[in-house]
Amino acid sequence: MTILIGGAWPYANGSLHIGHIAGLLPGDILARYFRSKGEEVCYVSGSDCHGTPIQIRARKEGVDPASIAGRYHEEFSDCFKKLGFSYDLYTKTDDPAHKNFVHDFFLELRDQGYIYKKSIEQAYCDTCHQFLPDRFVIGICPQCRSHARGDQCDQCGSLLDPILLQDRKCSVCGEAPVFKATEHFFLALSRLEAFIREYVANAEGWRTNAINLSQRYIEEGLKDRAVTRDLDWGIDVPVFGFENKKIYVWVEAVLGYLSASYQWCRENKRDWNELWSDFATHYYIHGKDNIPFHTIILPALLKAYGNVHLPDRIISSEYLTLEGRKISTSGNWAIWIPYLLEHYHPDSIRYFFIANGPEKRDTDFSWREFINSHNGELLGAFGNFVNRSLVFVQKYFDSSIPEGQCSPAIEQSLQGLYPKAGKQIEEGNFKDALEAIFSLVRTANKYFDEEQPWISIKGDLNKCKNTLFTCIQIIANLSSLLEPFIPFSAEKIRHMLNISGPTWKYHSVDAATRLLQVEILFERIDKNVIEEELQRLKST
Repeated sequence: MTILIGGAWPYANGSLHIGHIAGLLPGDILARYFRSKGEEVCYVSGSDCHGTPIQIRARKEGVDPASIAGRYHEEFSDCFKKLGFSYDLYTKTDDPAHKNFVHDFFLELRDQGYIYKKSIEQAYCDTCHQFLPDRFVIGICPQCRSHARGDQCDQCGSLLDPILLQDRKCSVCGEAPVFKATEHFFLALSRLEAFIREYVANAEGWRTNAINLSQRYIEEGLKDRAVTRDLDWGIDVPVFGFENKKIYVWVEAVLGYLSASYQWCRENKRDWNELWSDFATHYYIHGKDNIPFHTIILPALLKAYGNVHLPDRIISSEYLTLEGRKISTSGNWAIWIPYLLEHYHPDSIRYFFIANGPEKRDTDFSWREFINSHNGELLGAFGNFVNRSLVFVQKYFDSSIPEGQCSPAIEQSLQGLYPKAGKQIEEGNFKDALEAIFSLVRTANKYFDEEQPWISIKGDLNKCKNTLFTCIQIIANLSSLLEPFIPFSAEKIRHMLNISGPTWKYHSVDAATRLLQVEILFERIDKNVIEEELQRLKST
């Protein structure tokens, strides 16, 4: 089986924050899991480098937009690498390979009649002297009366058009825009409504929020949407007479899954058509606000294009708040990933956002919970078991794994844990999978305490050897079971045990295998750090 995993493309206009990572982390869990099963995986994403926000920031800084996008693309790449994201290809939307793919795709849909020209009234700001992208028109949502952008209301989730907003304003200067006639290309979504309706109705393996939101959009009626805009920064429209217009970000960004996988296949001598055939399984990883682009827009584009594989599983996270408040990048109420990586272990970050993340409901990041999670579960339960077991072997058996018999009950538990946790991972239930594995960690600590090897070493050597041999088997298998979740610690364990891997099935370590240098997995974090971080957050 071939697995395509598409992680949402973060916008290259500012640093990543904890909300981004909470929504994107499931992609890496899936990629590492499927690779350990021996499946062929294509895990792709990239930086979304186009659009007016980047252009405005560039203007303020006196540089060109490509400099802004390039700066944050490099920062994103560095952060993902330090967090252990194992992308097969992390690219960007201003890469020539992506631009060429989008041009070909656009022309194919035009030739098939799914993209057509139409004159419309578009918002124009006389003060800024430019046509405004939909999201740069702000006002009151006609559905729920909340403040909203011209493309989508974050409060009720409605897809909008700027002309529908009440009390419209330009988000850049605050003046009311006017509407001017201009010609653009449109995607004939209305022609694809019957297909999308049936596709969503038969969806399996989607998060509940994805099904509910998609059905609501469909019931409101799918309207044709502009796929070009009067912009200065973006992918050129490959049609004569449209040289001053660009392909709209919302349509070209989702095509990144196709262009990136195409590039990966070409570079690795794989068959792209096979990757996008019914022999593959496709996962899409993103936050709640990106649902319609993956469940309606992307499938519509794929259907219009031809015989290519549609999304199978939609892993759409809910929202993450910070210390009880909505994350605000403009208000600097955020925890930025470069800072978090500079001060905390990447596995601590990963563990927290799996165990406490917005998998199926909104959740909150608090510094108290984060520090307690590290000190309690990672260090106190997992790290403590690994450390005391390996140190015991090092001290009393000269770093050589003793001859012994693994506890039948524990061996049976380990064997059963692989299919149990694997099923949860494949279904997108990462929190349940991690909890099942850490239940074994707690069982292992209890086993060590009850067997009391520090006593049996003096009076019942065979019992002591069996205890430590069993503990080593637990640790070795934990290094595989936890590989998708906390890969740095899993790799460190395999190094200390002097074993290869990971593999997604029960395996044993031979007696007489010599341990390499034993090192602790996690350092305790002083609880005073909680108050220090809270003060730092409130003072910025």
